[in-house]
Amino acid sequence: MKWRSNGSLPIHNYNRFALSKLYNQHRFHFTTFLRKVQPRASLAGAGSNGSSSQGNSFLVPGATVATILMLGALHARRLYDDKKVEEARVKGVELEFHPDIKARFLRLLPLRSISRVWGSLTDMELPIWLRPYVYKAWARAFHSNLEEAQLPLEEYVSLREFFIRKLKEDSRPIDSDPYCLVSPVDGTVLRYGELRGPGAMIEQVKGYSYSAASLLGTNSYLPMIAAADANEENSGEENTVGDTTKKSWWRISLASPKVRDTASSRPLKGLFYCVIYLKPGDYHRIHSPVDWDILARRHFTGHLFPMNERAIRTIRNLYVENERVVLEGQWREGYMAMAAVGATNIGSIELFIEPTLRTNNPQKKMVHSDPPDEQVYEPKSTGVTLKKGDEVAAFNMGSTVVLVFQAPISKSSEFRFCINKGGRIRMGEAMGRLHDL
Repeated sequence: MKWRSNGSLPIHNYNRFALSKLYNQHRFHFTTFLRKVQPRASLAGAGSNGSSSQGNSFLVPGATVATILMLGALHARRLYDDKKVEEARVKGVELEFHPDIKARFLRLLPLRSISRVWGSLTDMELPIWLRPYVYKAWARAFHSNLEEAQLPLEEYVSLREFFIRKLKEDSRPIDSDPYCLVSPVDGTVLRYGELRGPGAMIEQVKGYSYSAASLLGTNSYLPMIAAADANEENSGEENTVGDTTKKSWWRISLASPKVRDTASSRPLKGLFYCVIYLKPGDYHRIHSPVDWDILARRHFTGHLFPMNERAIRTIRNLYVENERVVLEGQWREGYMAMAAVGATNIGSIELFIEPTLRTNNPQKKMVHSDPPDEQVYEPKSTGVTLKKGDEVAAFNMGSTVVLVFQAPISKSSEFRFCINKGGRIRMGEAMGRLHDL
């Protein structure tokens, strides 16, 4: 039996008719959705122009469309990375360092330029009526708590302002214990511990480490003795703590992280570190972990590789190769350093104590052999004094903060961490405490 088509309705005409009908149905639903989210004022204005203006009743700037597409791509990538990490965690497997071809391909991409373009997009003003939709979509994608935002969503002019938004008062209570260090950021604890052995190596991932000296710079210094003891040992000659070229500050090799003060009554000091990763949905401001004096700042120009789980496992010296800002100074127990490490789309690191600092500068060539840009804060004896919880800097998305600090490890007093690897921590919560033994 042969099948015969109706001559009055050819097959190809029927297909075109069905596809056209299906297209018009979907077009109608999408247009109806857009009209629902469009302000009434816009609809009223469009009505006066007649049918010729109906097609232009909903106009979205190109920057806004690009921003929405970027949010979708970031969300998809985050879901993929989270799934892989969670699968490994359930199996009890710690992922090891394993370079791949994708890591090499990243070196060929103009990630610094891409980050500047992303920064320009996030800095563009969004229409007032569109802001809540964009910010709520971001919050759903990256699990941000919008109830903590200090201002209504309509008052954040751009995505950049939304990223670095302040929180409501008392949203992040600061641990008042004077013998504890608090987390400077909201994030995930990647690594922590005491720096031991030659080179003072910080573990990037299982199977690969980098030296603290390469992260902080070859000119990094640790305080050996107080100014008063230095005066006694050097015939009463007056020295200041901030003068790194005089006798009160001794430049030492980080190959010997345990430093015993020359005064026998002083405890043995150990060198500790903690690495905290900020996800895109986290609170992006960086606060002071303790009461301390910031004496110097170093800005290292570098790459802007991603800082996600995959990048940590596949790119060598990731924290050392990426652009970063290092603050060094002194707290009650000795040396303190905090490094804010940039990443793709987070080339801009704002330093509140130095507003003129510009990172990811297109006019500055990326040459690793060049020394970092260094600034010694005035007055040299104390620098910039910060209290625990004071604002220090901000990322324009999420990235990583690395703390390196001295703390007692003697029999009379000992520093102990009170955090867990892979655990979440919020700004103001205790990372570790000094314990009298």
